[in-house]
Amino acid sequence: MADLRILSLGAGVQSSCLALMIEHGEIPMIDAAIFADTMGEPADVYKWLEKLKTLISFPLYIVSNGSLRKGLIQSNKGIYIRGTTIPLYTLNKVTGNKGILRRQCTVTFKIEPVKKQIRTLLGVQKGQRVPKDKSIKQLFGISLDEMIRMRSSPDKYITFEYPLIDKRMTRNDCLKWMDKHKYPRPTKSACTFCPYHSNKSWLKLKENKTEWDDVVELDKTIRSGLLGTRDELYLHKSRVPLDKAELEPDKDQLDLFDNVCDEGMCGV
Repeated sequence: MADLRILSLGAGVQSSCLALMIEHGEIPMIDAAIFADTMGEPADVYKWLEKLKTLISFPLYIVSNGSLRKGLIQSNKGIYIRGTTIPLYTLNKVTGNKGILRRQCTVTFKIEPVKKQIRTLLGVQKGQRVPKDKSIKQLFGISLDEMIRMRSSPDKYITFEYPLIDKRMTRNDCLKWMDKHKYPRPTKSACTFCPYHSNKSWLKLKENKTEWDDVVELDKTIRSGLLGTRDELYLHKSRVPLDKAELEPDKDQLDLFDNVCDEGMCGV
């Protein structure tokens, strides 16, 4: 059988541009797109996702392993929730030692639900090996300026493809393409509470009082730690409460597009 072509859709600038380029025939047609929902994206991302559905002719599957935010709160209460660890900044109040938690969220809340849907599309049951005659071409909206995020598939039946890199397109090229075809510019896709946000992103989030208040509350909640941690935890690299953090751009912190989030699933 012919390879299935699947787009991993983040609903940000690059993957949205890629989806629309496919629709315009500039890139070969795909069989489906898959959006993995952490239930923690900004409202504008969900609004754009609904709009994007009306602009494409191929199927769009929305999959989820549940609410990452809720998982963090449960972990703070001592309840084990697999894969909820996000890269929170740590501070030991006794020794002053600083660190960062290991990131598990991308695998659990992005990669796994997408792979589960891919197996469903292949007609493969849970625990069943993928037959040798079945394979997938999985497309990612990673642009030329993010080449470091490219990786090879750990699964023999899946081959990763990067059409934007093949076309030598940067994120700015994607924005220009969207403008040229009179599409709105999508909001950057990432959980509202992602510790990889830059100060610019935090300030943007602060414009939405509901979302900002929600994230500030989460920041306070996780201060006392998650299951298995003893240090104080913070969303902002400065290791002060988010609503007290200095958010001037010249005191910026690492951003998704500083090549920290290298799984290739967030931010695109």
